[in-house]
Order: sequence, then C-alpha cells, then structure tokens
Amino acid sequence: MTALGVTAGAHRLWSHRSYKAKLPLRIFLAAANSMAFQNDIYEWSRDHRVHHKYSETDADPHNARRGFFFSHIGWLFVRKHRDVIEKGRKLDFTDLLDDPVVRFQRKYYKSSVVLMCFVIPTIVPWYLWGESLWNAYFLASILRYTISLNVTWLVNSAAHMYGNRPYDKNINPRQNTLVTLGAIGEGFHNYHHTFPFDYSASELGLKFNPTTWFIDFMFWLGLVTDRKQAPKEMIQARKERTGDGSA
Repeated sequence: MTALGVTAGAHRLWSHRSYKAKLPLRIFLAAANSMAFQNDIYEWSRDHRVHHKYSETDADPHNARRGFFFSHIGWLFVRKHRDVIEKGRKLDFTDLLDDPVVRFQRKYYKSSVVLMCFVIPTIVPWYLWGESLWNAYFLASILRYTISLNVTWLVNSAAHMYGNRPYDKNINPRQNTLVTLGAIGEGFHNYHHTFPFDYSASELGLKFNPTTWFIDFMFWLGLVTDRKQAPKEMIQARKERTGDGSA
C-alpha cells in the first residue's frame, strides 16, 4: 500500500497523467501516499516533472551526475540548486491543485502522515493479531518506512547508473531488474524516460510490474479510464533508432 501511493499515485497518475482515476481511487492513493511520507502529492509531482524536463542537469532535483549518494539521499540534505528553482518556476502545475484530493492532502498533510505512516501501521498489528506495540511500531511503521524510502530512492540513483539502455542509449536512465523488484515495477527506467506518458512505465507483457497489474485491476473495476500506452510500432522503431541493441 505504501509503494502504490507513490508508484500508482504520485508518479503515474499525478506526475504523468498517464491514466485517469475516479474519486474513490484517488482518495485511496492519497491516503497511501501519506503512508509513504515522501512529501505531499503536489510537491512530489512538481519535483518529478522538473526531474523529467531537465534530467541529469543542474535543474534536476536529484541529478545522478552528481554521484550515487547525492541522487539517492544527499539531495534532500542540501538546498536545491538555483537552476531547479528557476527553471521549475517556468513549468505549469495548476492541474495538480485543480484536483480537490490533492488540495485536501496538501492542507492536512502533517496530520495525515502521523495517522497513515505511524499510527495505523502500529495499531493494526497490535489490535488484529496481538503484536506488541513496541514491535508493531518499529517493524510495521519505522522499518517499513525506511525500506520504502530507500527503494524509492534507488529509482533516482541505481536506475540512473546501472543497467542496459535498449530504448535510448543517449540518456542515463537504465533498465534495472533489482530496482524493478523492489519498487514494484518502476525499474524499467530507460523505457520510462523514453515514453514517460505510458501508464505501465514498461513494455506490456509478462514482465514483473505489480503497479501496472494494480492499475489494470482498477480499470476492470471501473475506477480507471484512459490508460495511455506507447504503440508497439513506436517502441520498436525507437529501439532500432536509439537503443543500445540489448533488447
């Protein structure tokens, strides 16, 4: 649930608008996003759009050219480069605040984080199956939060440094299997930066992508519409034109 709040929610829905979600699903994803505690939807999506627009430049909030540590976690400990702020101001984010769910979560973000990231994960194991509050807090809350943070950050660091580039060899983002497993489908990063509008963030098929499976299941339930996909012909043509020949 924590991961979906980022992958299906802040990333594929709100940052890229790669599909449309009805109100009940948006509420669920906003709650899950507060459980992830990685900044509110508006701020997360704003930074991510800037990252895609100016990837691997000084205007990229977590520019991988500044090293693994910086792109993984260091960018959160320093002031943003002035280019991030200046060029970010030129992008339009009004569509995010047009969503009442995004506005509500942003307004009550701190209290929603306390509830979703720390209180509920502690109370559920204690109440439902008799776990001690000590273990529930440090495992279901703190350890879960720590793991989810680092898995997300690996998309910014490892998936921009290690792996092949079958779609575009001229950009840094890579296909990274380990990141894909940890980030439930977000490690097909060379594909994602080549076709950022695709709701699956990967080529469809039998590849491991639980986030895509979730979105497809919500589509089956009628809560998702307008899933955007890159046509197979476009994908193949791009591989032949700019790929590294690895797939």
